[in-house]
Amino acid sequence: MLLTAANSLLQPLAPRLLHGGGAGDLPLCSRRAGCLVMNASTEANNPAIVTAVFEPFEEVKKELLLVPTVPHASLARHVYSDRCEAAINDQINVEYNVSYVYHAMYAYFDRDNVALKGIAKFFKEASVEEREHAEKFMEYQNKRGGKVKLQGMMTPISDYDHLDKGDALYAMELALSLEKLTNEKLLNLHKVADENNDVQLADFVESEFLGEQVESIKKISEYVAQLRRVGAGHGVWNFNQMLLAGATAV
Repeated sequence: MLLTAANSLLQPLAPRLLHGGGAGDLPLCSRRAGCLVMNASTEANNPAIVTAVFEPFEEVKKELLLVPTVPHASLARHVYSDRCEAAINDQINVEYNVSYVYHAMYAYFDRDNVALKGIAKFFKEASVEEREHAEKFMEYQNKRGGKVKLQGMMTPISDYDHLDKGDALYAMELALSLEKLTNEKLLNLHKVADENNDVQLADFVESEFLGEQVESIKKISEYVAQLRRVGAGHGVWNFNQMLLAGATAV
């Protein structure tokens, strides 16, 4: 009943639907089983083709050819120069050497006949911090697909007593010099990154080390100034007690 009613309503439109016409005509259709079946619009079936800006399956072909197949080659390495890799290994050596010197200073001030536990604590923490820096560079080297190559270290001195300056001031001036030297090495590493257009390495050095290095230089500079003011004897002992308590020396 409903099908018959629908066909009777569409019957007057059949010539226009079947044969098409002017701009106001309805879309083309066909007859099936006694009823009209509408065809989809030609424009709807053929949308405009947009030119592709990035063709990943085509452009990735050159990268696929560069994927290493030998077992000892890094799969992660990408846009990482040999010079940057070598510079990272040099900086690892710098950080470990400075940590080694600070550890020797800790051992000196922890002696029973020196007994400046606060200064010993300061240099022990400084040693741990420098070693952590070395490990950060090692992790970054592996992340970029480089190979960590540890190098030899110089044996630090074991006695820091100075005839004119005393042990505390002499050790702190030495620490200040080491912090400035480390800063120079970091700036040189950053320069190597710039010269090799390694933006990622430059960002790593800036975000993880340069700001902290400036802070370290400032803090130890103040310690040197304070030790020069207090002189030897009780002044050094008082400075030591404040470091031991974790307070800022004044």
